Amino acid sequence: MKNIDHRTVSSFGNEWSIFDQSKMLDVESHKIFNEYFGIFPWSLLPKNPEGFDMGCGSGRWARLVSPRVEHLHCIDPSSAIEVARRNLSNLHNISFHKSAAGEVLLPQSSQDFGYSLGVLHHVPDTEKAIRSCVDLLKPGAPLLLYLYYNFDNRSFSYRAIWKVSDIFRRVIYRLPSRIKHIVTDIIAATVYFPLAKLSHILDRTGFNISNIPLSYYRNHTFYTMRTDSRDRFGTPLEKRFTKLQIKEMMKRSGLKDIHFSNSAPFWCVVGTKL
Repeated sequence: MKNIDHRTVSSFGNEWSIFDQSKMLDVESHKIFNEYFGIFPWSLLPKNPEGFDMGCGSGRWARLVSPRVEHLHCIDPSSAIEVARRNLSNLHNISFHKSAAGEVLLPQSSQDFGYSLGVLHHVPDTEKAIRSCVDLLKPGAPLLLYLYYNFDNRSFSYRAIWKVSDIFRRVIYRLPSRIKHIVTDIIAATVYFPLAKLSHILDRTGFNISNIPLSYYRNHTFYTMRTDSRDRFGTPLEKRFTKLQIKEMMKRSGLKDIHFSNSAPFWCVVGTKL
């Protein structure tokens, strides 16, 4: 049985066709890239490395990874793979695969690195998908993951706010695509933007903003807020994990030397194959 949720695959195909990241400022692209890849062990990669981007979406990560490596495989089961193909047409060391984790036609133990950011919490069996990624890696190769956290490092009130917001998600994702797009844009304008700007002001005055929801966006553009609002409230399937749960899944999947980022977004984590 395929380890995908077809509603979610369709939803993300639609999302990345709208938010293809072409309007994102280059300086913000690099800023976000460094937030996610800050813990990635580039020094462990061999000369002329070959690796994969599992769930590449529009290709926003691949655009910045590709110049650093010999070859990159962009993998996505949705129509977003065509968006990535278009966005990355000027890069000639990328192969495109319309496939899900566990179905990629690459030899096992063949890849020097891999990453999957914001993807594997949207599949029915996250641990199985992690194992599928690990199977593609050579021994000692690193795998970088970003999985939605379960607010295990947040206060009770913060977690309560999320539970309320998740009720809205369960309604919004069922809306027709056009209406869903309008609603998530409204959320970006009326929730994300005000809280981000409030956090920005308070942060500059020295106030502790760690428990203000959406404070992560205080230094990001409205385009990123719109993208992430659509991502957050438009998806049919969303799973969340504690730091311990992620660590245990990675260990059971054959990874060692597991290291978590200490800064947002949570949880970014890297491990190497046994």
